[in-house]
Amino acid sequence: MEAFISLGSNMGDKEEALRQAVALLDAHEAINVIAVSSIYDTDPVGYEDQDVFLNIVVKIDTTLQPQPLLDVCQQIEQELKRVRIVRWGPRTIDLDILLYSHDNIETETLIVPHPRMHERAFVLVPLAEIAKDVVLPSTNQTVAQHLAAVGSDGVRVYKQWSV
Repeated sequence: MEAFISLGSNMGDKEEALRQAVALLDAHEAINVIAVSSIYDTDPVGYEDQDVFLNIVVKIDTTLQPQPLLDVCQQIEQELKRVRIVRWGPRTIDLDILLYSHDNIETETLIVPHPRMHERAFVLVPLAEIAKDVVLPSTNQTVAQHLAAVGSDGVRVYKQWSV
């Protein structure tokens, strides 16, 4: 199945945290990283009294179902010693499943498509770079249409992804 995951960091060596998380995703036997967006320097949203974030979006192919994929994402966060002090606050690493195939999923632990992704430039800009024509099943609009509505304020290219 095709899935998209958003990764973000604003504590410590932010770029290294992103690189390690992508490597751990790709090293998993049931996950193949297909594409990685550029790295974006993004202003914090919600809780604004914190450092800027580095954000990327990855496209993966996986044989995992959504809940086991979430479990892998959370294991990676733990392995990279995720620290999160307050909601929407500083964190060493954050992995969020944005889309899983064309599925709408709502469980106690997972909502896909990610419930606020269509409102967040820091998600839409990197996602549009690698998947602008993907339709969000929750809205039946493309990533590009959502990005056009939201705009890209507060999101700047930091650097191209390179292996």
